[in-house]
Amino acid sequence: MSRLLLALAVVLAARVGLGAEPTKLAGHEDSVAALAFSPDGKLLATGSDDETVKLWDPATGKEVRSLKGHKDSVLGLAFSPDGKTLASASADDTVRLWDPSSGKVLEVLKGHTDSVNHVAFSPDGKLLASASDDDTVKLWDPATGKNVATLKGHTDSVNAVAFSPDGKLLASASDDETVKLWDPSTHRLQATLKGHTDSVNGVAFSPDGKTLASAACDHRVILWDVAGRSERATLRGHKAQANGVAFSADSKTLASGSNDNVIRLWDPASGKKVGSLEGHSDGVNFVAFSPDGKTLASASDDHTVRLWDVPGSP
Repeated sequence: MSRLLLALAVVLAARVGLGAEPTKLAGHEDSVAALAFSPDGKLLATGSDDETVKLWDPATGKEVRSLKGHKDSVLGLAFSPDGKTLASASADDTVRLWDPSSGKVLEVLKGHTDSVNHVAFSPDGKLLASASDDDTVKLWDPATGKNVATLKGHTDSVNAVAFSPDGKLLASASDDETVKLWDPSTHRLQATLKGHTDSVNGVAFSPDGKTLASAACDHRVILWDVAGRSERATLRGHKAQANGVAFSADSKTLASGSNDNVIRLWDPASGKKVGSLEGHSDGVNFVAFSPDGKTLASASDDHTVRLWDVPGSP
């Protein structure tokens, strides 16, 4: 094989997920449902059906500490923008706020009447949103632990929430097959995005704020034009329900995880698939890019988290 063909083969292998083996983080005793990188990228938090939150050093793959306190599955995680607080959402109907440096509980947020599935901090860190099976989204003041508002409008469980980069919108995804956009300052509904034909499991804004991605049980990922409140593209390729979605820091790559055990990488501009990452032996529940965009983390029902070198990253 010529040097040129060999080089092309190496590039192609990486592009379709056949490059270097990912780092596998094994330590949870049950399905891993959630993960989040700290803002400086030095910690990775993972949440599991084993009722624990684990903190890892993504550079070494070593476990730093295990946070215990929830009485049911940990389903959602989010670091505050300053990295000093970690929020965890649980099927025990609560949200816990932790100090990641010490592992101590700072606050337990109670108010939901059913499982809490996801959490997200606003870009300025002054609000925390939580999504629940009680069909609502709650907004909290993380400094005081007080419930600021309860957003009602969904007619079924709310599975995920995400703030826009400028903090002016909050997206929520629901089993009612819709994505809703809210004004977090006025607590008013701004738009309802319809297009999915089954439960919507995940949402993510692109870092430039122009696009919203949603993943659903209908096996599809939809890209929405945020300004126009309209569907821009439908991404097909998953063979089972699509779960978490995440954009890279430069907005040029979208990753989606699925119950088909595969992570797919997409070009949001064209809507074309540019790669796939295979290795998990069970469904992929959540994906997240590291802040520097060089690593993609994936959480799976196979009890592991994997860290992948992102094709094309610097």
